[in-house]
Formats: sequence, C-alpha cells, structure tokens
Amino acid sequence: MKHIRVAVSQINSTVGDLNGNRDKIITDIQLAKNADCDLVVFPELAVTGYHPEDLLLKPKFIEDSLETLNQIIPETKGITAIIGYARGKVGNLHDSAAIIHDGKLVASYDKGVIASFDIYDEIRYFKRGTRNPLFNIGGIKCGISIGEDAWDNDISPVMEQGSKGAELLINISAASYYIGKASKRYQKLKRFTRKFNVPFIYANLVGGQDEMIFDGTSMVLTPDGEIKTGAKQLKEDIIFSDIEVPEYEQTGKIVTICDEFVPKTKKKIKEQKLEKLTHARKIYRALILGTHDYVVKNGFDTVVVGLSGGMDSALVATIAVDALGKDKVKCVAMPSRFSSDESYNDARDLCDNLGIDLMVLPIEKVYKAYLDSLKEVFKGTVVNTTEENIQARIRGNFLMALSNKFGWLVLTTGNKSETATGYTTLYGDMAGGFAVIKDLPKTKVYEIARYRNSVSKVIPINIIKKAPSAELRPNQKDSDFLPPYEILDPILSAYVEKNLSVDDIVQMGFNEADVKKTARLVDLNEYKRRQGPPGIKLTTRSFGRDRRFPITNQYRGV
Repeated sequence: MKHIRVAVSQINSTVGDLNGNRDKIITDIQLAKNADCDLVVFPELAVTGYHPEDLLLKPKFIEDSLETLNQIIPETKGITAIIGYARGKVGNLHDSAAIIHDGKLVASYDKGVIASFDIYDEIRYFKRGTRNPLFNIGGIKCGISIGEDAWDNDISPVMEQGSKGAELLINISAASYYIGKASKRYQKLKRFTRKFNVPFIYANLVGGQDEMIFDGTSMVLTPDGEIKTGAKQLKEDIIFSDIEVPEYEQTGKIVTICDEFVPKTKKKIKEQKLEKLTHARKIYRALILGTHDYVVKNGFDTVVVGLSGGMDSALVATIAVDALGKDKVKCVAMPSRFSSDESYNDARDLCDNLGIDLMVLPIEKVYKAYLDSLKEVFKGTVVNTTEENIQARIRGNFLMALSNKFGWLVLTTGNKSETATGYTTLYGDMAGGFAVIKDLPKTKVYEIARYRNSVSKVIPINIIKKAPSAELRPNQKDSDFLPPYEILDPILSAYVEKNLSVDDIVQMGFNEADVKKTARLVDLNEYKRRQGPPGIKLTTRSFGRDRRFPITNQYRGV
C-alpha cells in the first residue's frame, strides 16, 4: 500500500470575484500545509466561480482569471494542488483542472464530458477535452476528472482511467443541488470504487449562484465504497484524510507531476464523518444558503418581506432571519378591507417571535382611489379578479417604493404550486428581487414550517392550521380556485417535473377534471413565470433555467 494525506477544500466561490476566490484558495492551501497534507483538491472552476456563463465570452475575463491562477501558483510551495479553472482563449476554452506541484503548474486535465442538459449549457463555452492520461502524483497513478466525467458510466473518462490502472480517482465538481441528488451521486461514485477497488476523492463546490445551489458534500471514499471522510452539507468546509492506495499495473500514457512528495513529519489528523441531515433539515439549510448568498453576493444589506399572516410569507420571513439575522429583515403588513384581524395578529405574533418590528401600511385609501379613478371605465362591469389584483399590485408598489428608498431587496413569497398555476398577480405579489420558495410546493411549505418549529417555535400554530387564503375578497379560500394542495402538488410534479401527459396522470388515479384544469393552468401561465424573479432550485425541474417552454404555444394540456 502507498499512503497519501489529502485535503479537500469545499469553498464557496463567487462568480467573477477573482480576488475573493483567490484568497479563499490560498487560505485553504495554507490550512492543508499546516495539516501536513501532500495534496489539496479544489472544486471545478474554483478560480472563476461556477458558472460564469457569458463572462467566458469576454477575453479580458479569461485573461484576468488566468492571472489569478498565476497568483495562486507560488503559494503551493511544498504541496501539490488540483484547482479548477478555465484554460485557453475565447473560442478555444476548456473547463480544466490545473495540477500544480511545489510552486509550478506542471499539467492540466480538460473536462471530457461537457454538461448540456437541464440548467447546464457548457457547450456554449467549452471545448471537449480529448486527452485522458493518468497522472503520477507522488508515485501514485491518479485519474483526474471533472464533473460529468464521472457520471457517464460505461463510456466515461473515469471508467477509462480505472481500466488503465488508476490507483486513485479524483473528481472536482460543481454539482448543483436538488432534493435527493446527493444520494444518487454517492451511488455513482461508489460504483467506480467497487469496480476498480480504489479510493475516490470527490471535491464539490458549495454556495448559491442565482437560481442554483451547490451542496458541497465532498467526500473521500474507500475502495469498498464506504465514506471515509465527509464535508459538511450545504456549508463551506475543508476536510483532511489519510488514504491507503493499492498499487496496480498501469497501461497507456502517464504524465509525471512528481515522483515523490515533499517529505513531511506528519502530525495526527482528525478525519471528519459525513454529517447526516434529515430530509427537511437539508431543504431548510438549502433555503438559508440560497437566500444568504443571493442577497450578500449581490451587494444587498437588508431585505423586506410583505407579511399577509399566511403560511408562505411567514416561512419566507423566518428563512430570511435565519439566513441574514433579524437586524437585516424588515416586515410589512398591508391590510385591506378584506384582511382579517386574525391575519394581522398572526403576522404580529410571528414578528414578535422573530424579534423584529412589523411595519403597518394600510392600502385602503389607495385602493379606494384606484376604484374611484376607474369607476367610469368599469361602469356596467361586474367585480372580478381585476379588483382583487389591484390590491396585490398596490402592495407590490409599496414594497418596491421601500426598496427604492432604502435599498432593501424585496423577497417574494409565492410557492411552486402558485407559480405553476398562475395563482399569483403579475406586478403584484410577483414584484420583487428574489423568490425564496419559488420551487417549494405548498405541501412542502407546511412540512418545512413544521420542521423549523421543531427547532424553535417561531411560526404561530394558527398560521399553520388555518386554510390558505389570498384575502382579496370576502371568505376567499385557495381551494375556491385550485384543487386541494395534497391533490394538486402530485399532479404538478407529474406534469412539470416528469413531463407526463394528462392521460398518463389520469391513469395514476387522479380525477380527470383536476388534471386537465391543472395542465391548462400550467400551460397558460408561462408568460407570467417568464417575468418573475429568480428563485432557489430545489426540485429536479424548476421553473427557470431547466424548464424552457415557449410563451407563444398552442400545444395545450397534453
């Protein structure tokens, strides 16, 4: 057996913050040195952040990112480092891993499987790597891969590396989060370790980037597929591991980085076990991470939430406080003639529990002014959703006025069930900068609220128990317009996330009228969703980057 001590750095890079990313990388290189490590491994595109998108079409950005890597290289004296970066020039660019030893860039590996599915569009920017050698790092034959190189199974670069006699497999990644993905990822990594009887180092990015969240969960796997060392989930971290590496006969090309490591007298290290999170706790942590990073990375100091006294706004306000601190969250109640005392009291109780003030801005005078101004134009018509939506739009205007005046970012409060069916008001409750629970179905909203209350009771129980209502007309209930959420959400999951047809969903046992109505609403409201703010991706298929339907579209409900 050969031995190697490894650090796996799970940094939270920010796209375009080259200096900030550089400093994080250098800090963790030093931590790895302090722990007497032979090798430190960083995630995919750690230098630029993932994903830079059309920044990669700017020659100056590429030049600056390469200069940033050059500033990092001297800091690797006495250690070997693998760092994700963009190599080349615009038009001939590679998603690469820099392999640096003792202050020198010795080689690079270019990603062989370019991600072009769901939220990914790497083929727009990167060329496919065609070289797949093994790398001699300290006398250990290493297979180095990036992201999807390890997902493509039988024809993957990792499969080729294992077949050539790799003694250690290393994958650097920027794998985004959705519910249930981490366990699927682990099963794929475990398949490689068991097939080739070698350890596997997996370094994944962590943090929020626009709609995407990267969950980290970096790990070192033993040859039998057990998790030897694991990083925190959905938090920045660095882990250390002593790995025993079996020796195999190598075939094919090998690139020598170093024949042996810089000699070190090694102190004992503590190897961290992978933390286990419940389903709800992981989702809640993802919501906190996504909210924090969107707000902070975009330069905002404070957020504002319109509180209705209902479940959605209560959860968003709670997430905001947990993500940013109570001093950074402002809450506003905007009662109308249809708002109940119960809702106001629930909103006030929530704010008391969170330790924040509740600003009250009644909308009645403005609403009456709207109705008076439109009286002649609306003469002879019946009151309908138009008057309801005016109220929502007044509230949206109030929140945007506060945003303009004080620089607060407006967090919208619509959930996935509402977003899917258009049970939202364009330029009303959709007005804002970030949609925290945009990809969280209503039934999940209640589940996550109950989880948060199990930690400490902040959301008043009355908010959780009462029937959902927009309170835009007397005695209004969501169920007046939509099927009950426990029926609606599974239909939406089948139609939106699984792309099943109406007939397929009816065959699953759902009422045909409910399915047809739901599908029709989803199809008709694409124009609304296209104009809404970005929000955190939590499911396999969110509204946004990974579901791209035309607005002008006559193919309905099938």
